[in-house]
Amino acid sequence: MSAPEIAPPHHRYAAPADLSRYAWLSIAAGVVTLSMKTTAALMTGSVGLLSDAAETVVNLVAAIVALFALRVAIQPPDENHPYGHSKAEYFSAIVEGTMIFVAAVFIVYTAIERLINPQPLERLGIGLAVSVVASGVNGAVAFVLLRAGRKHNSAALTADGKHLTTDIITSAAVLLGVALVALTHLGWLDPVVALLAGVNIMWTGFKLIRDSVNSLMDSALPETEVAKLNEILDAHTTPDVSFHAVRTRGAGNRHFASFHVLVPGNWTVKRGHDLTEDVIDDIVFHLPSVRVDAHLEPRDDPRSYEDLEI
Repeated sequence: MSAPEIAPPHHRYAAPADLSRYAWLSIAAGVVTLSMKTTAALMTGSVGLLSDAAETVVNLVAAIVALFALRVAIQPPDENHPYGHSKAEYFSAIVEGTMIFVAAVFIVYTAIERLINPQPLERLGIGLAVSVVASGVNGAVAFVLLRAGRKHNSAALTADGKHLTTDIITSAAVLLGVALVALTHLGWLDPVVALLAGVNIMWTGFKLIRDSVNSLMDSALPETEVAKLNEILDAHTTPDVSFHAVRTRGAGNRHFASFHVLVPGNWTVKRGHDLTEDVIDDIVFHLPSVRVDAHLEPRDDPRSYEDLEI
């Protein structure tokens, strides 16, 4: 008897998208805005604008790190990394958070020094105009990065987008401080606003590091994805078929789900396997980023209920 013909394998999961073009966009924006903000700081002598330029240095370095991480993250699984390399994005976000702290220390130090040794500000109108244009560039790029980050489940792009958004908020605060100096002629307002900006940047860095470390520890998928997964499993549940031990975890652009499929013990292996494959196909159709690992078990075997604890 000849062996049954085996269909050629097909690729159930699409390869992750190459998102490095967004990192290049962020790098370009960083170069442009750094030049503009540095010019504004030098023209005015404002420590607030100087602190804003310092944070843009962080943006530029972070964008370069994100580019490297995104290139690594899309590498396919190999013998040493059977689940892929997608967690590289979290290292990018941690580096960015650390760089934010470095910038914040510089900003706070410079602001305190300027409080001790105040200096008059000059050519505020031109400096403010240049900084406003730079913030507009950051705003446009942040919008693109955040949208792409949500669409592709990219931790690196989301972190970079959030950082740029915070940079806009910081710039707005700095511009307010410089404008108040121009109106009131109270020079101490500029370093005070810079101090507040430094504290805000520290908080942003802390949140980025916290969220990235949490993700490195295999946190569960977002509630919306978990709810959709449970909805699909419920749709396949019958008096003969049920599911338990449902677990999920995220790893950058790759998401993973595992569960046990309980079927009657008298089913053939093929029948149970076909059902499991149908369930996986349904999940992948509705949740393309999720990689599924399903374990088939006889529902009347007590050992099928021993692995339920998280």
